[in-house]
Amino acid sequence: MRIVVVTLFPEFVEHAVSFGVLGRAIERGVLTVETVNPRQFATDVHKTVDDRPYGGGPGMVLKAEPLRLAMAEAAAKVPLARRVYLAADGAPLTQRQVAGFAGMAELVLVAGRYEGVDERFVEECIDECVSVGDVVLSGGELPALTVIDAVARLLPGTLGDAESAVQESFIDGLLDWPHYTRPEVWAGKAVPPVLVGGNHAAIARWRRKQALGRTWQRRPDLLARRDLNEEERKLLAEYQAEQDATRREQGRNVDQVVKK
Repeated sequence: MRIVVVTLFPEFVEHAVSFGVLGRAIERGVLTVETVNPRQFATDVHKTVDDRPYGGGPGMVLKAEPLRLAMAEAAAKVPLARRVYLAADGAPLTQRQVAGFAGMAELVLVAGRYEGVDERFVEECIDECVSVGDVVLSGGELPALTVIDAVARLLPGTLGDAESAVQESFIDGLLDWPHYTRPEVWAGKAVPPVLVGGNHAAIARWRRKQALGRTWQRRPDLLARRDLNEEERKLLAEYQAEQDATRREQGRNVDQVVKK
């Protein structure tokens, strides 16, 4: 897959993709990441790419023309690419969307800066706007890297174990289950017995229950969109009952300490 990032800070992106999973994907030829800097298309002596917003207000806005020319250069590299603008006011990024990007051969990611970019550029040159969360960042480089990392994990040949990209949060609409590794007891806390018992069916059931419970606790919006089957409803009810029992036990322990 070939990705081009339009950014005022190409070194930021180029340095970040040289590590870990992304670095290996690039070394293996699974992924290519290139950059285009809009500043090289500025025509004044100061290489100005921003200006004050019409209507007043704080901050600066990226000018449309340097961005358009940068996009034209990106399009020359990846003519069939989908053009994505990383913006705080974009639609929330989802794993389903990431999977769609991973199925493409080419992608252009535009990293905004300052107060944003001239809306006319968005209307003329962008296919979709994407946000990585309800937060405001200094620029779109970190969101662009988030997209690149998420996409790269789904490309065949990136991960040492392809199953790692399947058994993760959001793949089937649920969060991931808790994970444990050696030692079996750490800081007085033991690994759940089911995980060391060797019963694969029991392990699968436990993991499913934990995924349902964790989603219920942390992302009830995801669970609300899911049509639970009978087995999943039973597992979730078990999880909730176990949580209630744990809270009651903790309450009794606190009462005993207070009485002492």
